Amino acid sequence: MTTHYRDLTQHVKTNLSALHKTVPQVMKGFGELGKAAMAEGVLDAKTKELIALAIGVAARCDGCIGFHTQALVRLGATREEVFEALGVAVYMGGGPATMYASNAAAAFNEFSEETSVIGDR
Repeated sequence: MTTHYRDLTQHVKTNLSALHKTVPQVMKGFGELGKAAMAEGVLDAKTKELIALAIGVAARCDGCIGFHTQALVRLGATREEVFEALGVAVYMGGGPATMYASNAAAAFNEFSEETSVIGDR
């Protein structure tokens, strides 16, 4: 099975709308938690996204891979930075994380290609 992360993230966003409607306070709280956790402090936004991606890989979360690689492309992360973080995820997550690291690499490439196409317009 080939995962297309643009489609996956859009699908997840669509599915999340039901949660926003049904349990709005939970989703609002989750959103606030995310904003607080990802706010720049001693660690910058890109570093926090690299950490989030590595955890998403180790936890085997395709949606996390999609959203965090998309954010990393937006933040200007390099391929080398992303792949080094994926190396840490493999170390921490073993064989299953290795499989998901390859998915994260594909997602980063997919969103990078999308950005370069948009930039060429």
